[in-house]
Order: sequence, then C-alpha cells, then structure tokens
Amino acid sequence: MAEKERLLKARESKRAAQEEAKKKEAMERQRSAEPVGKPAPTKAPPPTSVDTQVKHPEKQVEDPRLVLDLRAHLEMSGHSVETCSQVNVTSTSCKGFLVKMGGRIKTWKKRWFVFDRQKRRLAYFVDKEEQKLKGVIYFQAIEEVYYDHLRSAFKSPHPKLTFCVKTYERLFCMVAPSPEALRIWTDKIGR
Repeated sequence: MAEKERLLKARESKRAAQEEAKKKEAMERQRSAEPVGKPAPTKAPPPTSVDTQVKHPEKQVEDPRLVLDLRAHLEMSGHSVETCSQVNVTSTSCKGFLVKMGGRIKTWKKRWFVFDRQKRRLAYFVDKEEQKLKGVIYFQAIEEVYYDHLRSAFKSPHPKLTFCVKTYERLFCMVAPSPEALRIWTDKIGR
C-alpha cells in the first residue's frame, strides 16, 4: 500500500515538474519574441480553472479563491442532501457507509468512505471512527465511475445500487445504501 502511495506521489510530482518546465520555456520564448523597448508585464492574470492549484515544493495547497463548496454544488446539481441521511456532506468532503467488494477475495464488506477534496483522495476505513485505514483511491488514478448496469459485480448484495470506480490498477465495485446516496457518490467521485 505504501509503495502504491509513493508511486502515485512520484507521478504527480513528475507531472508538476513537467508543467513548471513547460511554463518556464513558454515564458522564455515570449520574452525573446517581445521588442526590446517594451516593458514586461508586472502581474500575471489570476487563474480561471476551478482545479488550479498553487504549487509548493512539498505539498499542494488549493487557491482559496477557487475552492468549490461540495455541499452547495450537490444541491445546485439537484441532489437532496438534506433528505439523504446515509451521506454526510460538508463543504470539502462526503462521508458515508458503502458496501465494497474485496480485491483478491470477492466478499462484500461494509466500509466507511471519505471523499476528501483537500487530500484529493477517496479513503475507506473499517468504521466511522476512521482509525484503521483500509485503502485509498487517489483522484488522479480514477479513470471512470459508472453505474453497474451490466451487473458485472460478482454476487452484489443489491445489484440496482451497485456502481464501479475504475482505476489504472483495479476495478472497485461498491453498493450504496439508497438510490439518492448512489447518485451523490457517483456524481462526486466521477467529477
């Protein structure tokens, strides 16, 4: 587990370094193309993307001007967050129980899931106390999230509430406690 985490962090830092190198190269090209007598711009325009982040050498910190309120976003998308007691939604996280199929041994176990925008991960624990971390799915590893309409999940306890999270390495099959919880989880993880 630690090896996977290390590899994902290394991949992310490599991407950040490549992006930084591209930005420097573009700035150098722009400087060389400008006339000599023209003054250089003093301030760069503010970023416009919601996912833009301020890069620091050791960690990534989201620009506070661009923070998206998860709860408000879900409500604006038409989800009834107030009436769905199975999912606890705050401005930065979604928490709740899902039933997850095991990786090697295909048994279904109830796990406490935490969708955390600040840590950019979907973590799952044995229980609500969040003491024993069982696994992590990093946002950059998620390829797609979809409702299991083909019923491909092996012996799902509730096929109509089953959805899948596909990553580079594995397919995670999960069962939501209700149809509204299913919509909330698939909408949030899939974005």
